[in-house]
Amino acid sequence: MLIVGAGIVGAACAREFARQGLSVAVIESGAVGGGATAASMGHLLVVDDEAGGNDPEFALSQRSMRLWQDWLDESAGHAAQVEHGHCGTLWLAADDQELALAGRKQAWYAARGIAAELIDGATLARLEPMLRPGLAGALRVPGDGRVYPPKVAAHWLQGCELISGEVIGLDGQSLSLADGRRLWGGLIVLTAGLASQRWLPPGWLLPKKGQLAITQRSTPRVAHQLVELGYIKKAHLADQDTVSFNVQPRPDGQLLIGSSRQIGRSDAALDRAMLEAMLALACDYLPELAALSLLRCWTGLRPASRDGQPLIGAHPEHPRVWLACGHEGLGITTSLATAELLAQLSLGQSTLLNAAPFAPARLL
Repeated sequence: MLIVGAGIVGAACAREFARQGLSVAVIESGAVGGGATAASMGHLLVVDDEAGGNDPEFALSQRSMRLWQDWLDESAGHAAQVEHGHCGTLWLAADDQELALAGRKQAWYAARGIAAELIDGATLARLEPMLRPGLAGALRVPGDGRVYPPKVAAHWLQGCELISGEVIGLDGQSLSLADGRRLWGGLIVLTAGLASQRWLPPGWLLPKKGQLAITQRSTPRVAHQLVELGYIKKAHLADQDTVSFNVQPRPDGQLLIGSSRQIGRSDAALDRAMLEAMLALACDYLPELAALSLLRCWTGLRPASRDGQPLIGAHPEHPRVWLACGHEGLGITTSLATAELLAQLSLGQSTLLNAAPFAPARLL
């Protein structure tokens, strides 16, 4: 079988199909784990609908988190190899109104057996002294974590054939490469992010551009992934550009700073105004950030589907072609469950999840 794209979703699919006994070749024109995978923050979390998600996303992310833990448990070395850490998430409440939202989120998690703890402002200040004084509290989700996604993708592709080349044509049974080669596969899976749009009906995928920055190593430390409570609601907006507070500690003492979304923008250039707004918001929550130097700033393109749900299932026109794309900002978290679901669908197996919400045919 052939997989187009060696990002984290493509790598997860390659791993899963190889585990099922298939011979797998992955075609990639750039670096393994490049594109949206390299530009992401690598946050692993279960999505709740209280924050703007929905039941299908919750089920997909919850299943994937279990698969992540299973994979990490397979070998003691996996966590170190991919820079995994159980940092947990603190969803920050700036005032009493947001603290009430945190309480609803906690109840939502509790009803589904997910550990989450509501903490007050004093406890929050003790846990994260770099945060500005006066925050009302937070919801702490200790089971969340983070990884370095390009290393994950490279690890999952071990043992699979990797073909360097640019796919320029697909006829349902074979792929044409820019150098003239033609490849045939019993199954073809498109996991090429936004590039998959060239083989889909118009408008099925759209870019959501984001700015990211990382500091140099610093003495002040952050222990948790810090996210404002309005983050996921902003992330689901489809008609306006947004900036949100999202800071992640890296294992070497750096702080990774996000995030922003510019709907429909597909260029790679830094947007100074968006970057400055994002950094100003980060400094508002973490005043000591203003004294740190930035090592690097960059952009990434999140591949979003038209309705916000990933496309996992059969291509609408080609019976031997399957899709795993359009995950927007959840591709890292949901990569393993996506691969599992796609393998079950394409190989005629029973599915553990309800596949209907992700079926590409829903957009016809």
